Amino acid sequence: MRPLVAVVGRPNVGKSTFFNKICGRRISIVDDLAGVTRDRIYGDAEWCGHYFTLVDTGGLDFEEQGEMQKNIFAQAQIAIDLADVILFFVDGKEGLTNSDRQVADFLRKCKKDVILVVNKLDNFEVENSYDFYSLGIKRLFPISAEQMKGLGDLLDEVVNCLKHNADLTKEPTDAIKIAIVGKPNAGKSSLTNKLLGEERLVVSSVAGTTRDAIDTPFRYNGKDYVLIDTAGMRKKSVIEDSSIERYSVLRSIEAIKRADVVLVVIDIDNGITEQDIKVASFVHEQKKPSIIVLNKWDLVEKDDKTINKYTDKLKEELKFMDYFQPLYISALTGQRTNKIMPLVETVYENASKRVKTGVLNEIIQNAINLKQPPSKNGQRLKIYYATQASTNPPNFVIFVNEKDNMHFSYLRYLENTIRKSVDFQGTPIQITIKNRSEKDE
Repeated sequence: MRPLVAVVGRPNVGKSTFFNKICGRRISIVDDLAGVTRDRIYGDAEWCGHYFTLVDTGGLDFEEQGEMQKNIFAQAQIAIDLADVILFFVDGKEGLTNSDRQVADFLRKCKKDVILVVNKLDNFEVENSYDFYSLGIKRLFPISAEQMKGLGDLLDEVVNCLKHNADLTKEPTDAIKIAIVGKPNAGKSSLTNKLLGEERLVVSSVAGTTRDAIDTPFRYNGKDYVLIDTAGMRKKSVIEDSSIERYSVLRSIEAIKRADVVLVVIDIDNGITEQDIKVASFVHEQKKPSIIVLNKWDLVEKDDKTINKYTDKLKEELKFMDYFQPLYISALTGQRTNKIMPLVETVYENASKRVKTGVLNEIIQNAINLKQPPSKNGQRLKIYYATQASTNPPNFVIFVNEKDNMHFSYLRYLENTIRKSVDFQGTPIQITIKNRSEKDE
């Protein structure tokens, strides 16, 4: 695991702007509204051949005593405990505040390397940072995260601090990314915390607690993974006219697109809704291997036929993805959550599976022998041969005499035949029909 650098400070001092600039893409939501970041948000960073992980945290407000702020403090405390270096952000434009002093007192207790970062000096008025020396932190760096000024000196100091703790020159390995998606309040954050074994995310009964798509690296069974918890995906018609919520949903969509496996979480206590099906449909359209996670199973009144009833309901609603893998769990009690990662491994292996050309053509020929290809305008479709072009998802190319003669029902028949011969449970497969003359193209 790479060394951690935690970014902390009071609300609205530019922590997320800095985080996004260093990580090279917009990971944290940035808004003038204080308190936009609530959870710990991880991002991979590199500086001059040195690798580390940045951790963005929610703003620390010692005057606010609500439940949400208590959760933000708890998340920040975990980030500080895990961090090798702490970047303490203050607002050079606004000047030193009592809240800054309270955060400084809070950080003094952690006994970690703390670097004071005076941000928002857009015209680089370094003299505006002098008052902050009164906080008693020796290492002070004036910067403008928005204007990308002063970042090089700051990152040099971060790397110097980290060199004492770890080898920063190791190129990170590619981790398998698992996106957790679903409607608000379906239990996505609770499931994330259960899989990670810690209170990693703010969990609340209030829908919409998670606003960002939050990446958390972890290891399972000797392999590297990244768990992506996402904001709830509500119907367009009920999304408030808020840039933050709309951006949160866009981030959830982006998380699905970059994921290797998707967990579609459904609050089964509320039944299988139209929005649940829409979320699953989007995952299917993106050709992602997936698991349908039916959460809050502990709240459902059950008999020996209950699982069959819900599975039959899923078969009816998810006809478009009949390869789906259901799993009935309770993130709250931990019931069957230990089965999730083994199933993730299975569906990812299925999506990565490659069928030898000889075996594939034998499967296709057997299908032709049992059911002849269709005719159109007196011309019968001839299938010459097939090959697998790629994986993730498995993509098969079938060469024919005239691709316009391929009827969708026969194409579906070929897909079903392939699935009966090779285990592709949990993953879509793609079949491309080409005329033999297109081979060279």
